[in-house]
Amino acid sequence: MSSTGRTVSSSTVYQIRIYRANGSYHVVRINLSVTVEQLAPMLGKRLLLDPEREPHRLYLRERGRERVLAPTERPANIVRRRLEQAGYDQADGLDVLGADDLAFLLRFVYKSEVLGPVADDLQIDQYDGIDLTGRSLRTVPVMLYPHAEAIVSLNLSRNPMLEIPLDFIQSCTTLRELRLSHMAMKKVPQSIRRCRTLHRLDLSCNRIVDLDDAGLDWIPELRSLKVQNNRMAGLPFYFPRLRALKELNISNNKFRELPAVVSEITNLVDLDISFNMIEKLPENTGELHALERLIIIGNQVTEFPASVADLANLQMLDCRRNNISDLSLVGVLPKIQQIVADHNSVHALDITFSSSLKHLDVSHNDITQLTVIPGPLRQPYALTHLDLSNGKLSALDEHALAQLTVLETLRFDHNSIRYIPDSLGELSHLVHLSCSNNQLRALPETIGRLQKLETLEAHNNSLPELPATLWHCASLQLINATSNLLHSWRLPPLHSMNMSTNSSSGSLSARKMSSSGSVTTRVLPPLVFSLERLYLGENRLTDDTLHPLALLQELRVLNLSFNEIQEMPPSFFRNLSHLRELYLSGNKLSAIPTEDLPRLIKLEVLFLNGNRLQTLPKEIGKLTNLTVVDAGSNILKYNIFNWEFDWNWNFNTSLQYLNLSGNKRLEIRTDVAPVRDDEKRRVLADFSGLTQLRVLGLMDITATNGASIPDENEDRRVRTSLSEVNGMGYGIADTLGVTEHLNMLDLVQPQFRAKNDEAIFAMFGRASHIGNNHWLNNYLHSKFLEVYIIELNRIKPAVGEAVQDALRRAFLKLNRHLHDFLYASASNRKMSHVSTSTSNPRDMNKRSGASGIVLHLVGRKLYVANIGRSLAVISREGNATLLSRKHDPFDRQETSRIRSAEGWVSPKGLVNDEIDVARSFGFYNLLPVVNARPHISEYDLTEQDEFVIVGNSGLWDHVSYQTAVDIARTERGDPMIAAQKLRDLAISHGAEGTTMIMVIAVADLFGGPARSRQPTMESVIDTETYLWTKRRGRDNITNRDISRLEGEVPAPTGHVALVFTDIRNSTHLWEVNAGMPTAMVLHNNLLRRQLRFCGGYEVKTEGDAFMCSFPTAISALWFCFSVQVQLLQLDWPLEILECEDGKEIFDLEGKLIARGLSVRMGIHCGHPVCEPDPVTGRMDYFGPMVNRSARIESSAGGGQIMCSAEVVREIKARVFETDKPEVEQPYVRPSQAIDAIRRMGIEIVEVGEVKLKGLEVPEMLSLVYPQELAGRKTLTTTQSASNPSGSRVQFSVEQMRELALLCIRLEMLSSGNVVRSSRDRRSTSSSRSTDPADGAAFGSCEPNALLPAMEKASDTELMFLLDSLATRIENALTRITVNQLGSMKDALANGTQDPALLQQLLSIICP
Repeated sequence: MSSTGRTVSSSTVYQIRIYRANGSYHVVRINLSVTVEQLAPMLGKRLLLDPEREPHRLYLRERGRERVLAPTERPANIVRRRLEQAGYDQADGLDVLGADDLAFLLRFVYKSEVLGPVADDLQIDQYDGIDLTGRSLRTVPVMLYPHAEAIVSLNLSRNPMLEIPLDFIQSCTTLRELRLSHMAMKKVPQSIRRCRTLHRLDLSCNRIVDLDDAGLDWIPELRSLKVQNNRMAGLPFYFPRLRALKELNISNNKFRELPAVVSEITNLVDLDISFNMIEKLPENTGELHALERLIIIGNQVTEFPASVADLANLQMLDCRRNNISDLSLVGVLPKIQQIVADHNSVHALDITFSSSLKHLDVSHNDITQLTVIPGPLRQPYALTHLDLSNGKLSALDEHALAQLTVLETLRFDHNSIRYIPDSLGELSHLVHLSCSNNQLRALPETIGRLQKLETLEAHNNSLPELPATLWHCASLQLINATSNLLHSWRLPPLHSMNMSTNSSSGSLSARKMSSSGSVTTRVLPPLVFSLERLYLGENRLTDDTLHPLALLQELRVLNLSFNEIQEMPPSFFRNLSHLRELYLSGNKLSAIPTEDLPRLIKLEVLFLNGNRLQTLPKEIGKLTNLTVVDAGSNILKYNIFNWEFDWNWNFNTSLQYLNLSGNKRLEIRTDVAPVRDDEKRRVLADFSGLTQLRVLGLMDITATNGASIPDENEDRRVRTSLSEVNGMGYGIADTLGVTEHLNMLDLVQPQFRAKNDEAIFAMFGRASHIGNNHWLNNYLHSKFLEVYIIELNRIKPAVGEAVQDALRRAFLKLNRHLHDFLYASASNRKMSHVSTSTSNPRDMNKRSGASGIVLHLVGRKLYVANIGRSLAVISREGNATLLSRKHDPFDRQETSRIRSAEGWVSPKGLVNDEIDVARSFGFYNLLPVVNARPHISEYDLTEQDEFVIVGNSGLWDHVSYQTAVDIARTERGDPMIAAQKLRDLAISHGAEGTTMIMVIAVADLFGGPARSRQPTMESVIDTETYLWTKRRGRDNITNRDISRLEGEVPAPTGHVALVFTDIRNSTHLWEVNAGMPTAMVLHNNLLRRQLRFCGGYEVKTEGDAFMCSFPTAISALWFCFSVQVQLLQLDWPLEILECEDGKEIFDLEGKLIARGLSVRMGIHCGHPVCEPDPVTGRMDYFGPMVNRSARIESSAGGGQIMCSAEVVREIKARVFETDKPEVEQPYVRPSQAIDAIRRMGIEIVEVGEVKLKGLEVPEMLSLVYPQELAGRKTLTTTQSASNPSGSRVQFSVEQMRELALLCIRLEMLSSGNVVRSSRDRRSTSSSRSTDPADGAAFGSCEPNALLPAMEKASDTELMFLLDSLATRIENALTRITVNQLGSMKDALANGTQDPALLQQLLSIICP
């Protein structure tokens, strides 16, 4: 059986290349069953070797190490297994691939038997620490024997098949540490047990199946044992004898349960069981009383056993990526300091933690409830770090925050929080506040009291303004309020005072000095002297709001991109002399203020793209430190030789990044006028002076008269193409990153293979400079098309091969050739291009790699292949769809593949603790653990597809797929500006390193309306009125996400279709279901998004009900269908999905037809009375038609769409085209709505005449379903009935049993009795005993025998039982409290007022 699960025939003959020591080779043909012992005589005979005179052995080189193959190993099977692990399939010809040079993966060498390097070759100065890693040793060097007594630490890792002689081990009398990792060992060497002085033993990354025969209990002082990344499923019986053992790492093995013997190692301090398959911790886990660190990452644990309450010394718990739902047991441990529990199943967080807990990370949990219970008097929580990000919180409790007074870091990004309570101001120690990606409408005024606050992350919210009190934060260094609705940031009221004429230039306004030599000025707020980075991109700031920003004299980074700034104040830069990065992209600037521009002597980055600039001022040339200038997508048109007045790039000789793309009027031409001998005139038309240039963007630029454009090389990218590929609009934007080399390279090939309907889009590289190699990136960029064309030509359609096979083979072959390029000797390397660089690829870090993504467009079919973290997303009618896959080591499928290839994942999420991707080009030291097999998807483009966004991790790590689509849609008329906007916002959202983004307008393939992708000055002026109208419509929107969408249609009048919606059982859900607030945010956002897409008008909302109007009944039906389908796909809170009203329901064919909130809808059309509301100004509708519409909706059940006869006639006329419509009217998006409904499919079920409440005439009604949800017809009508019990989270019988057991124990404890189960019964002479310490009576019985019967109880009976148990628990706790007070009374009467006792008393009286 192969690693892919396919059956492999053992008779298949494989060709294998076997080398000799001199580099020559011979190809043998053997089947999978041939062993080394059988192969050796054949090799000796064919290679004419004499085994008696010079014995030879078969060696295997792989992963940077060499080992001798055992006689029973099968070489052909090794080749087959390694090729499959590297990503190859049987269809790729595994039986013949071995005949090629597989040095990138493995190599067989048949050579004379040697013992390793001669002792004289080893240079050892000090013998206390010996490191012989990767020396291909077969035994311990003889030179170490005389110095064995001096060896304290010995590292023999990466020496496969190494023998460790017993006499040597016995001679190492002071050996404390021995490392034997990556040795391909299946058993622990027997000699190890004889090392009695050993303290630390590392056996990680081997093939050890068990430790039964290792005899580790012979080592009395063994304190640390690391056996991670082996093949163990159990531990030997003798482990409890390891009484000195304090550290045990058994992560990345095959444990399905934690061995019971672990709990018997009583002195264990550090335990790591990560990345196994453990579902449950044993009940005796609490016996590890000395345990301080417990790491269980990447298992499937659902709960902690009750015994963990006995882990009195536990300080650190890392339980990431499990299925844990409750942290209450571990939270109250007396010494716990750090809990990391992200990516679990916690949905209700009750912070009742001990006073020692300082760090709590519960991010990426579906938390909907946060409760902080006050601690005892004068014992505040010690929590300094709290991470609640990526949850489902809808609010923060004011009293909860007030309890966390010593918090230093607070994160609650990616929730649905609308307001932050004023108690935030009580967190006087807060240093970092991150609240991005919420629904915040305002920041509290009390934020100004946070004098230690240094970082404020509030991007992607709905803030209309920043509080004036923020100016009082004296330590604030970073404010990120990108992607909000900011239109102002007011200064606080300032006090006046007299200052001398020597006052700083930072006063609010320049004033004339009086004759007395003094001037009246104002005291500047503290923020002026502390703020260094300010990000305010994608807001609504105008010219008038910029004046306060000019005061921030310590600014290093200022980002004002994509606002509504037309003209900057002339003296804006006067005080900004420390500025290093300035982003002004996407505004309406026609000029840059030049008065104080030369003051920006430290400026390094200047983004001016997407404005209306016709020229750039010459003062930019005085900024000598400038390395990045992006002036693309303007309307630049000026004489580049007019350098006395206009800027020329040659004056900024430090430039590394220069982008002028998208300036269609800009021409670069040489100076045709002759230069006189006495004339000193610089040639400014070329780029020869920019010796450090790495990226040059000249797309859509006209170069005439032989203009000199620099050539590309391995470290320079020059873009000179048009922004159109095969008739599709195309845009690209990138950043250079922090290195001096290119980290990412893009590839675009129109008319691929000389076919007008084919094109290639690709990018290669890594966003991070770590593990990057610009030679590697350039090789992939220059060789991919050549390799891919060869593989396309080799496709065999007759056997079912297609483009996907060619893509896979091209990726794998390119990775193989890349290895040869990087590792070949300098004399044999053939460069594919002429390079002007003096760098040598051999000098680069060979532990480097690159992600890659390739899009192959064939007609209207799109193939996408990717490895690593570069991804593609397509926008289909405004909805984001992922076309590729992120190869994350934490992904369970990738983790399983990595483990099967003998790799492992570290707690930091790194493969073999080295690299952060599971698949990649390069990283040959990790092959085949990290391979280049791509994820490949096939996508059929339709008229509903708008554009594709291709980006590396610099984008996707900081911007969600849907947010990226929404942002790009605001500029979809110009893909170049769309790409630039995404890049600029990624920078604002925290992207570091290299970011690269492509936007491809695939909608152009379907003959959409002609558009100008680069507006001229005339078009800008002509569209000013339209843009103002569109902006005015957005100004009334208070939601950032909705404001990015298309403007709302005008309120329909005349013949109108009305839609009423309501949530089934919403009243009860609000009462009893904690997930309802978050669910409502999801519901409302979905309906409002679909209203924009389908051309609807939101009339009003009442509670959770919507009233909407549409110009046509077809648009209304499209809206209803879209909402019903997408309701199934929302990320609902767990509480909603666990209740009866929100559980998943499948039809008879297994299709999902209900999930989450159930919304009923009604559609009716007619002529209502239309009248604007005098308060809101929005159009409202009245009259009988409106009343009838509301009644139609109320007659529908949950998940149903009820329609009147008028609507059904419209459907038959417009969709089925069987009847003639009664009303002829102009349609908004008629074809789009009709086509969408036809794609979804429609099924009409006649209900008949229904008497509607309050109406005399019955209405002929019908139910309509999209074809995908037609199974809802079979749902019973009782489901739509109001049922309070169905709205609350359902209790399971198991949960009720645990609660009842707790109740019994509390009752027995309150009566002075303690019940022990029969399995915990001690060996006593009687079944009942008394503890002399406190007089408690101990009884032995089975507590389950006292439980009430509940297996067959109904829901109502379980609710009654729950109420009864709650009352009994409350009574038991009251009695325990009274008993405790009685004991305290006696202590106080004796005059022993112990302070701790008084504190306990106060905590009981004043909880």
